[in-house]
Amino acid sequence: MRKVVLAVALTTLSCTAFAAAENYTIDPDHTFPHFTINHLGFSTMHGRFNTTKGKIVMDRTGNTSSVDITIDAASVDTGFKKRDDHLRSPDFLNVAEFPEITYKSTKITFNGPSKATVDGTMTIAGVSKPVKLDVQSINCGIHPMDPKKQKFVCGFDATTKIKRSDFGVKFALPAVGDDMAIALEVEGVRN
Repeated sequence: MRKVVLAVALTTLSCTAFAAAENYTIDPDHTFPHFTINHLGFSTMHGRFNTTKGKIVMDRTGNTSSVDITIDAASVDTGFKKRDDHLRSPDFLNVAEFPEITYKSTKITFNGPSKATVDGTMTIAGVSKPVKLDVQSINCGIHPMDPKKQKFVCGFDATTKIKRSDFGVKFALPAVGDDMAIALEVEGVRN
């Protein structure tokens, strides 16, 4: 009888642990970090990065949640090749020396079922600074296009604001804006 109770307890513990932390691999085809920046005081320029990878652990009942995102800096895309080539140069992202932009969480706080705050470290052009993400929506469920109805996906919409000068990117200041608004629209597939 004692062995049966122990076996049930271990099974319950195992299931609880599995349910507590969920691992997601970022879907690069549905994940595009966007940014906006003031252009010479005239307008707001939009751009995005076309290649992103990483993983997310979502643990609503424990403290093992994490975000680990890597962006290919050379994939910057503002719709104008000459400008994109300049953004890749040492004046801005210096992608030859620093090919990756990264974000790694240090603390995640869930604010209800569909919002969260993420504290972490962002690294741009080799400079790392603390950056807080405001996650305004978390939507999860079975992917409606999966014929087997087994693919479980979570979408995360997060925003933040940074000063590019904090990361040593100071070319054309103050004519080209220092403040950058960043939106991380991320989809992750549960492993």
